[in-house]
Amino acid sequence: MYERIAPHALVALGANLPFEGEPPERTIRKALESLAAEGLPVLAVSRFFATPCFPAGAGPDYVNAAAVLQTGAGDDAASVLARLHAVEDRFGRTRERRWGMRTLDLDLLALGDSVLPDAETQDQWRAMPLESQVRAAPEGLILPHPRLQDRAFVLVPLADVAPDWVHPRSGQTVAEMLAALPEADRDAVKPL
Repeated sequence: MYERIAPHALVALGANLPFEGEPPERTIRKALESLAAEGLPVLAVSRFFATPCFPAGAGPDYVNAAAVLQTGAGDDAASVLARLHAVEDRFGRTRERRWGMRTLDLDLLALGDSVLPDAETQDQWRAMPLESQVRAAPEGLILPHPRLQDRAFVLVPLADVAPDWVHPRSGQTVAEMLAALPEADRDAVKPL
């Protein structure tokens, strides 16, 4: 379980395209192994889940998971994100279009209780309607991830490893955010 003793990173993992002939589930397992080589050992990993592609119709369904990663006292969000991107690159990730299909996606959801770039910006992006999100992209990293409270494919796996993590701006735990989602959204995320 998640403990508030270090600046752990909460990460969402996903894939919906094969890489080098391997299915997405295998890619995610290999990526988890690669994180330690980047100085981000995995402390906990969720079950793997089959989830509908987001947005609907954008490609094959995903395999999703969540992990708690150990970070060092000197690690900031930019360095953690750079290492996540290095692992994605090893597994063929390209950034051709936002919310596109991918061989591997490692999303930094939170780094302890950090709020980036500031509380006002985080709150603004968290409150942004979906139709606006589709047209706008943030200029830099926003933590906690501004959409995590809206996404069952993130919260269902995250509840396996960090149900008691508290969002530093909303004050809600992962379990509370998950319970607030529509039942149909939660039910669409199925364990493999």
